[in-house]
Amino acid sequence: MKSRQDVIDFCMTLNGVYEDYPFRDVNWTIMRHKDNNKMFAAVFKRFDNIWINVKCNPDMTYMWRNAFEGVIPAYHMNKKHWNSIILNGSIPENEIKNMILDSYNLTKS
Repeated sequence: MKSRQDVIDFCMTLNGVYEDYPFRDVNWTIMRHKDNNKMFAAVFKRFDNIWINVKCNPDMTYMWRNAFEGVIPAYHMNKKHWNSIILNGSIPENEIKNMILDSYNLTKS
């Protein structure tokens, strides 16, 4: 995954999700569950890279951060439960998808 659209396209393959733009800043794309409206991914551009905020099991947040330099405490979110994934080429695509899927599963009804 390299682009915002790559992330959105992957998220849209998941069951019962929709794309939302709730802020005045169109830079932020929020991916939500249709049944409970909970966010599972926030996609935005920062410092010339696409970033994705994802929810994590608190036991896993530090594991992901230690595994990849492109995973850091989440920008504008609770640092215990959320990570930011920076799409800078340092994280294999399957691991990015795994983190998004974890977030999706943690936030669904």
